Amino acid sequence: MKRCMDFLLAVVAGAILIVPLLLVAIAVRLTSAGPALYWSDRVGRHNRIFKMPKFRSMRIGTPAVATHLLTNPDACLTPIGSFLRRSSLDELPQLWSILVGDMSFVGPRPALFNQDDLIALRTEQGVHELLPGLTGWAQINGRDELPIPEKVKLDAEYLVRRSLHFDLWIIWLTFVKVLRRDGVSH
Repeated sequence: MKRCMDFLLAVVAGAILIVPLLLVAIAVRLTSAGPALYWSDRVGRHNRIFKMPKFRSMRIGTPAVATHLLTNPDACLTPIGSFLRRSSLDELPQLWSILVGDMSFVGPRPALFNQDDLIALRTEQGVHELLPGLTGWAQINGRDELPIPEKVKLDAEYLVRRSLHFDLWIIWLTFVKVLRRDGVSH
């Protein structure tokens, strides 16, 4: 049932957001060299690697590591990269990953392929059994500010508590957090 709801919601959201998606893609192309989309290798369900699209907020040639591991993340941002990240507009292309079944609207955020510590802890806790999400329980409880063990603790809590009601609550809280720009460091 969750997959069916994810698919239908992604189709509706994609139809509603088609104009903003096109405008952001044009803005990315006009303000920096390179493609509008960045396809990131991410870890999905059962630790399978998949390609996740995002609007490109970093300059071409930026290392594929978590932002907090960059020496000077602000220097790597495109002219509109900071805005895209603060507003979470860079995440909108992930509707594609939801449509094709690599992601869900709610679940643990997909780890980068090289975040071995996060992947190992999630596997220990059974969190790797879940589809990664556009948003999740850890996202609304700290986002970029949480240390990895705390993220995994919240992901494991989601694994136990998951339900349609809990997913709807997380989606609502995500909407509120995005409007307030809570927990975004870059």
